Amino acid sequence: MAFLQLKGVEKYFGDLRAIKGIDLAIERGEFIVFVGPSGCGKSTLLRLIAGLEHIDGGSLMLDGRDITDAPSSKRDLAMVFQSYALYPHMSVYENMSFALKLAKEDPAVIREKVERAAQILNLTPYLQRTPRALSGGQRQRVAIGRAIVRAPKVFLFDEPLSNLDAALRGQTRVEIAKLHRDLGATTIYVTHDQIEAMTLADRIVVLRDGQIEQVGTPLELYDRPANQFVAQFIGSPQMNVIEGRHLPTVPEVPAGGFVGLRPEDVTVQPAAQAAAGGLPGTVELVESLGAETLIYVATDSGAQIVARQATRTALHNGDRVGIFVEAANAHRFDAQGRAARAG
Repeated sequence: MAFLQLKGVEKYFGDLRAIKGIDLAIERGEFIVFVGPSGCGKSTLLRLIAGLEHIDGGSLMLDGRDITDAPSSKRDLAMVFQSYALYPHMSVYENMSFALKLAKEDPAVIREKVERAAQILNLTPYLQRTPRALSGGQRQRVAIGRAIVRAPKVFLFDEPLSNLDAALRGQTRVEIAKLHRDLGATTIYVTHDQIEAMTLADRIVVLRDGQIEQVGTPLELYDRPANQFVAQFIGSPQMNVIEGRHLPTVPEVPAGGFVGLRPEDVTVQPAAQAAAGGLPGTVELVESLGAETLIYVATDSGAQIVARQATRTALHNGDRVGIFVEAANAHRFDAQGRAARAG
């Protein structure tokens, strides 16, 4: 039996069915990421697991125990919020030890747990500071440390990096991955950032409109998306999806269907050098990012395509080009957006 099991979990807000019968099995020690667009239900689902919202249908089992109706304090879970939720008048030590003091733990045990967590998170020099004397990244580590000292069965993270700048997000993402590896804890992590999902997850749960679209490893979702929504949500820049009739060089596309092409499977050549068979178009934008170049092209048939290449380019906005695709790597979708055959 799975360590954490969701069976037919539902949630209503008035007449709105926000979570629509979620079934999900999470194994001990897994790092699971819930990802999806705003309003898809990922944070609501996390709050249902945490006990911060009441489950209106289905059941929730943790380590063989039914916790569907258990209060949040009795679920043996610890949650880290986007807003840190630290007590501003308390020191870092007091913030991290607060839950243990409420549970009337032995002071010596509390000190040992807090000092160990502080060492793991590089917070030892800051234990006597208040949150206002810390950077955003340090405050988030304090919030994580407060969860660690409780030694919960499951860690829950609700978009913990959203308030950090880009550099700190990257650094803290690495710290969270290392922390998970060192602690071996079961972790559920909510984000709208698919790069975070791809780099952190053992498995990703893609949600849309309160339902699961697909569950799989990052590369399974990247290489074999179940439908057009998952294909375009996972990957940056997102997959090009073009009406099959515009790409006669890609065979076996269902009638009325679409072709999906990752940007790295598209090659752009100047029109004067392009061989026969290329799709004609005009460069709309060139993004030179140093290590790679993104070329945005409008085809003569009206499709918008982005190509990624590992080299720099002499192309400029307005240049005429020919577009060539790796048909062997193409994804086929039927008229309803379901995967028909992936390359």
